[in-house]
Amino acid sequence: MNASPEPEFERNLRKSRLIAAAAAAACLAMLGLSFAAVPLYRMFCAATGYGGTTQVARTAPANAGKRELTVRFDANVAPGLDWSFEPETAQINLRTGRTATVYFKIVNRSNKPVSAIAGYNVGPDSAGLYFNKISCFCFNEMTLAGHETAELPVVFFLDPALETEKSLADVDTVVLSYTLFGQKPKGKVAAGESALVKSGKPL
Repeated sequence: MNASPEPEFERNLRKSRLIAAAAAAACLAMLGLSFAAVPLYRMFCAATGYGGTTQVARTAPANAGKRELTVRFDANVAPGLDWSFEPETAQINLRTGRTATVYFKIVNRSNKPVSAIAGYNVGPDSAGLYFNKISCFCFNEMTLAGHETAELPVVFFLDPALETEKSLADVDTVVLSYTLFGQKPKGKVAAGESALVKSGKPL
């Protein structure tokens, strides 16, 4: 004796449940990817210099290159952050492979402790892969007391491999640009005393 065919209602119900389960799984997968997207994007930018992302180095090359370029410095403050921010020198001439140290002056113009962190990039974008920072205040979150002033260094070099990059063959000026963004303070800071939360990692 043959089993009776599955009623159409039950078939439709089973299909609806399968579709709902598949949709839920897809949503969970997209949610997981969204959380992973930011660190993966940062890793990609750091590895490729995409978007003018600079590199991190421990030491400078043993030998200098042949080209000399102008490195200009640009400092900006995001809306809502009552700080002043400027490089102590507008630009320098730098030979590839040579290390340079440049200072930026920041002032918290408010009456209370304020924390900030620096976003950065290099222009043109293709120069990011060859712009190496040995030390930078942008590796840390900074907290300044009210009306406190700080002078912060950036130590960097231009990789001599830049000289083989076709897109930079006619480029004679590289721009290092920073923007300070306000953050919530992590603790109380006494007047005249700055606090740096040292992560040891670039943004």
